[in-house]
Amino acid sequence: MSGRGRRAVLPPPDFQAAERIAADGLRVTVLNKEGFKRVFDFAEIAVPQPMRSSLARAFAAQSMGWNSHASGESYWRSIEVFARFLKAQGHPADDLGDLTSATLRLWRNNHMDTPGGREALAKIRTLLKREPQLAQGLAAEELARPVPKKGKPSKQSYRPSERDQVLLAAERQFRAALLRIRENTALLARYRSGVLDPDSRDWRVGAVLECVAATGELPGYPDKEGKVYTRAEGLLRGKNGGKTTGRLFLSRAELTALAVMMTDRYGWNLSVYDRLHVPVTTPSAGERATVTYEVLVEKRRSGEGRWFDTENYTDSGADSPGRLITQAMEATQHGRALAAALSPGHDLLMVARNRRRTDVDSNLDRPRNVGPLCFGVSKADARVWARSHKIGSPFQRARRTTITTTGQPLQHKRGTHESVYVLPDENVQEAAVDVIAAGAEEALEQARDYTFRGRLTDAADATHQETATADCADEETSPWPDPSGGCGADFLLCLSCENSRVHTGHHPRLALLRRQLISLRSSWPEKLWRKRWDEHLQRLDDLRTKVNESTWDVALARITDRDQMIVDHLLKGDLAP
Repeated sequence: MSGRGRRAVLPPPDFQAAERIAADGLRVTVLNKEGFKRVFDFAEIAVPQPMRSSLARAFAAQSMGWNSHASGESYWRSIEVFARFLKAQGHPADDLGDLTSATLRLWRNNHMDTPGGREALAKIRTLLKREPQLAQGLAAEELARPVPKKGKPSKQSYRPSERDQVLLAAERQFRAALLRIRENTALLARYRSGVLDPDSRDWRVGAVLECVAATGELPGYPDKEGKVYTRAEGLLRGKNGGKTTGRLFLSRAELTALAVMMTDRYGWNLSVYDRLHVPVTTPSAGERATVTYEVLVEKRRSGEGRWFDTENYTDSGADSPGRLITQAMEATQHGRALAAALSPGHDLLMVARNRRRTDVDSNLDRPRNVGPLCFGVSKADARVWARSHKIGSPFQRARRTTITTTGQPLQHKRGTHESVYVLPDENVQEAAVDVIAAGAEEALEQARDYTFRGRLTDAADATHQETATADCADEETSPWPDPSGGCGADFLLCLSCENSRVHTGHHPRLALLRRQLISLRSSWPEKLWRKRWDEHLQRLDDLRTKVNESTWDVALARITDRDQMIVDHLLKGDLAP
């Protein structure tokens, strides 16, 4: 049975799994989740023939767990780096089993200092561990050494002023597009309802918009040579198809601006937008003016069985988390309707009008174009958008900013959140300086409050005033003066006063008090015990350390009836200061 409770279906009798490695043993085929093939030819690798075959076998075995061509490309780049390293040695090993520990150690030492080098080390280590001839010996011991994940990340979170600059650029661009689409949608609705005068300009514009909504193109008129021309540019007051058809569709740059805003709001990374389906809309409980969106976020790097994460966002007003999704649904409504008409069942949210129909992304891991429409945001789109606004590529830094600002993991584990995003971030470190300093000062203050502040003496002084727990050297200069004169502190606080004096005669009584406080902890509610007795026990623990634990414990044998009576009254609160 499958995980959803459906009986597994056997493949047809003539089914054959795709061959991952060709008969020559050098060409490896990688299939992504969409079923597209990508061939990696190891004949291009500059290493001896036996090693090429061994690398191809290890590569093919590792590819069994991949669902994208990007994984294969990253391993391929690491293999090329490894091949160049071996070639530079002058006499590379004939096969993987001939690699020596000295060669592997040199390979490691040469690539430890850069992020790209460490990535290559980790991937080659994974492939080489599949080689049976490297399972034992000194080379195996060298491969067993893990690759440390050190180094400062290349991208840091935005400072507030930098974030404001990026977000303002994205908001301006997307807001203008949304208003344009909203205005033309209203005009198209009036045209469809038949309320426009057929002789008016608005009616003619509405007719063009009807064609644009249905086909994604302006209405064309063929000439004698078969070329198609349009007379709508002048009517729509635009000089190119991108601006005229854009009355109902987002451009790729505007879609990228929307993605920048979503990353800032939700912390999604760039790959999410390629496969972001239309959110499920559900009415909010007890609310008619609000709506909640259930968003299915796909995170393939989380591993098999953990690809999807459901997030809920409610639109209850201008600044609510779900308002941006409402605006995205509105801005992409015509694109989504056209995509569903051209390719039934198509329900991706992030859709834009492709300016050039032949502009097809060569990355087969990304969704394919449907007619004049493209989906998601590519790395090239992000670079073009950043360059046009004269800022750095925004997605990694915006995501890092959102994660460090919220202070909790977003689509990743707690360990990744702390080790990759929080601890190495310079802005987090800078902001933490004052927090750490304040915490240290608070800890120092608490330590002072919960420590013995008086002095230890060998014997009693006749000039000192005896209290229940210690002797007082100067009652008139108490930190807790009584309005009528003298000291107004509770006797248990005497040990936190600099005027207190403790001699050997006090040890039995104080040791008994400490033992009684410890026994009370098991019978009192924890919250109440901490409020009433915790600081006094900590102060007695500190005093015990300063007296000497052995001397303190031995004093329990000298407890008198008077000591027992005083301690009992202290615990009952019968002794007034």
